[in-house]
Amino acid sequence: MENTFLINSLFVLVASALVFMMQMGFACCESGFSRAKNACNIWLKNFCDFCVGSLVYYVVGFGIMYGKDFHGIIGTTGFLNPLAQDLEVWQGMEGTLSPHIYLLFQTMFCATAATIISGAVAERFKFSTYLVVSALMSGIIYPVIGHWVWGGGWLSQLGFFDFAGSGAVHSVGAFAALAGAFLAGPRIGKYIDGKSQAIPGHNIPMAMLGGFILWTGWYGFNPGSELAFDETTLYTTITTTFSGAAGGIVALFFTWARYKKPDPTLALNGALGALVAVCTGVAEISIFGSVIIGIVSGILLPLSVEFVDKKLHVDDPAGAISLHGANGIIGVLEGGLLSTSRGLFYGHGIQSFLVQLLGIASIGAFVLITTFVMFYILKKTMGIRVTKEEELDGLDKHEHGMIAYIN
Repeated sequence: MENTFLINSLFVLVASALVFMMQMGFACCESGFSRAKNACNIWLKNFCDFCVGSLVYYVVGFGIMYGKDFHGIIGTTGFLNPLAQDLEVWQGMEGTLSPHIYLLFQTMFCATAATIISGAVAERFKFSTYLVVSALMSGIIYPVIGHWVWGGGWLSQLGFFDFAGSGAVHSVGAFAALAGAFLAGPRIGKYIDGKSQAIPGHNIPMAMLGGFILWTGWYGFNPGSELAFDETTLYTTITTTFSGAAGGIVALFFTWARYKKPDPTLALNGALGALVAVCTGVAEISIFGSVIIGIVSGILLPLSVEFVDKKLHVDDPAGAISLHGANGIIGVLEGGLLSTSRGLFYGHGIQSFLVQLLGIASIGAFVLITTFVMFYILKKTMGIRVTKEEELDGLDKHEHGMIAYIN
């Protein structure tokens, strides 16, 4: 038992560190896809997402997520110092995993959900207001969904499953990002006479590096979700890899045929989108199933980017809404279809798929409504958008008094 405790705790500690690296990956991607005059702002937002989020999650969020269940909706105990309280979650892991490491791992997931917003509202969102958004996402909105899915809430009671968070983490961040980007409005010059205008990022190699870092982080995100070092953990490394690889190569050739040039940014996001989508069923799908998920994401991602930009007219510099939202939704549903233990395609009936459908619809409705209200109130009080002068000159200069690159 002692060896199991130490091995599991060490493994989840390493997985937590890998997930923490995803903050760096997000910062690289978002900064690279944005203009140089806003680079410092983007990096600081990703940094503060973790600093603010980890503290708020410890004091409030963890209790909402894993405290004593109240009618399947919310946790009601475990606030201020959850490690010192007799929570059911601690009893369930006694002798197999350190509670400190479990809390650390869950904190990393919370930070990931919150930081997705940053890329979608890049280059025009007020820094001070963003700190409030980060705190509310980490302390309330993400933990409520986390309770529904992983904390014994109503969705888990119905049989909803989401092994590593296609719905509980990625779609939560994406729905919030959609509300924020919509209420913030597009960047100056993004839409002229109703037509989308390209605003190139300043450093595509940095964005690509961010993608590699994110992919590396996924080897903590997915295998770590087993919360133990066992055969399932090892298996998820393969399904994660194959899905990401299939998504990247399919997105490459799909966009090559569609736009007549191989686009590195869409190939990158195709791979990342597949990694998002595979999270739900990563431990329960076949190798072939993981490739199918990658193929679907490789096609879905660029089409979703087009739709959000040209049809919805929502300005998302990093493609975060499509990457985490469209793929988070499809990933939850693919889990209900392709899971070898309960999927519709494996003869287990339609009930599991319908629960998955209900789950992602409920997550989307809750997050869209609550975050729309949140952003609207902040817009009318603190303000969510910088001035025209600040946006044109760059947020780095006005919000932080510095520039990222000196000629």
